[in-house]
Amino acid sequence: MLILRDAQHVFTGTDQVPADGLEPGGDVVVADGVVVSVPHAGTTPTTGRSDSSAEVLDASDCVVTPGLVNAHHHLLQSAFRTLPGTRGVAMRDWLPTMAAAYSAVGVDPELGHAAALTGVAEGLLSGVTTVADHHLTWPAAMTTDETVALAAATASAARELGGRLVFVRGAARDDAAQAAESADAIAQALAPASGGLTDDGMLQVAIGPAGVHSDGRDTFERFAEVAARRGLRRRTQANEQVDVAIALERYGRRPLDLLDEWGWLEADVTLAHLCDVTEAEIALLAERGVTATHAPGCDLPMGWGIAPVAALRDAGVAVGLGTSGGGSNDAGHLLADARLAMQVAPLAGRPLAAREVLSMATHGSAAGLGRPELGLLAPGAAADLCVWDVAGVADAGVADPVAGLLWANPGRRPRHVVVAGRVVVRDYALVAADERAIAADLAALLTARRA
Repeated sequence: MLILRDAQHVFTGTDQVPADGLEPGGDVVVADGVVVSVPHAGTTPTTGRSDSSAEVLDASDCVVTPGLVNAHHHLLQSAFRTLPGTRGVAMRDWLPTMAAAYSAVGVDPELGHAAALTGVAEGLLSGVTTVADHHLTWPAAMTTDETVALAAATASAARELGGRLVFVRGAARDDAAQAAESADAIAQALAPASGGLTDDGMLQVAIGPAGVHSDGRDTFERFAEVAARRGLRRRTQANEQVDVAIALERYGRRPLDLLDEWGWLEADVTLAHLCDVTEAEIALLAERGVTATHAPGCDLPMGWGIAPVAALRDAGVAVGLGTSGGGSNDAGHLLADARLAMQVAPLAGRPLAAREVLSMATHGSAAGLGRPELGLLAPGAAADLCVWDVAGVADAGVADPVAGLLWANPGRRPRHVVVAGRVVVRDYALVAADERAIAADLAALLTARRA
């Protein structure tokens, strides 16, 4: 048993403001990897105060939230940040620049493991307990077995640090048949059960091409066949600047029209970005049960657009939040991107309240992964939690500490992070590894390969 004791406030992951304006505080109790009790107004939770064997984390002067869920990342890009020629440029220029950088270093399991360690560690240290890694870079010479090894190396990195991973076998201009064969083999090797989820819930396999700008109907249909056979979630990117432009040029149609025709506007599909969508397209997404992932930390600085998040949510589309990768967003700090999403929302629709955006970063993202047990603090939910200290000067004078998680103290990090009931970050430090050693190892690897 683990007890998070005397929290000032406990945000459960819903965007509903309590009647008195603030969430209650108290103890959060977890056991066997799930939440046992949380404070609720008018109830007396099970505290476990008499259990001398329980581990106790001091949560006084802190806000406790569900673990954040980064619904869209490219972990490999953690090794390729701030590259010359990759900031504020058109996608047609960005893509070949990144491809050249990958080729110069060489993408293999060793690099995949080092980059994933970096990205997952960065996420855990900033409160991300689950990350979805849409891996799109597969050297043409790789055999199917080698692609499995690369995926396994990424999964190993997450498990070593204690984070949850959703490995998304992507494709970007790859041979359709080979990519589908690889996707099937990766699912079989990493999570063979129907649904692509391991028994402990720590690893999930999903599938998805990069988008209609890079992949044709054959790839989408072959991937859909693998997903249907294995019960996998599907993900792709849609309606960024390049996606719309290329779809119109190549097909004379918009991306969502093509995805609809190709069978990819269904309830098991999540679409990232969606910067340029019409009212009719939003209504169609809502009707089909498609979920969405907002990635403002990528799309805004690159000039690729702003998703109309409020309109999507108001139409009934579940919206999650992702950072995208280090090639377009140099930080994997989801809470910072949640703050950005809240701040820029009025440029694309109505303002978003802090609790709305926090719910996007937790159970909104989890909904797109098909994981209702994540992103919430409620009895029976997965025991993934963050403890945020709000007693410092950056939070002084804040009337609403839950909203203050976004409005105040940009770049804040949690004091403690718990995944599946295990403490993985304690007093701002990784439990299973030294973050400086992880960074140094990646730097040494890159230096050696670029020599």
